[in-house]
Amino acid sequence: MATSKAATPWGGADLVEHVSVRQQAGERRFSTRVELLETASGERLVRFAYTTDGRARRGPVTLRARDLARLHERLSHHPALAEALGM
Repeated sequence: MATSKAATPWGGADLVEHVSVRQQAGERRFSTRVELLETASGERLVRFAYTTDGRARRGPVTLRARDLARLHERLSHHPALAEALGM
């Protein structure tokens, strides 16, 4: 599996794992992504982003209570990311 790269304020990082939660507001469809990243020195970072085309975008990320419940369920299949979030 090819490793995805991510640019961060601390330099480049590898994407270790991620989960996505599909959302809809009226006619708009988008997804919220929670990504576990790892720098070359081994530091782990968690990034929250949104996407409308599969590509992470900057900006505020808003989750409704039901979206958080779906995120929590998906994290049960991604133990490293759940651990990084303190779960």
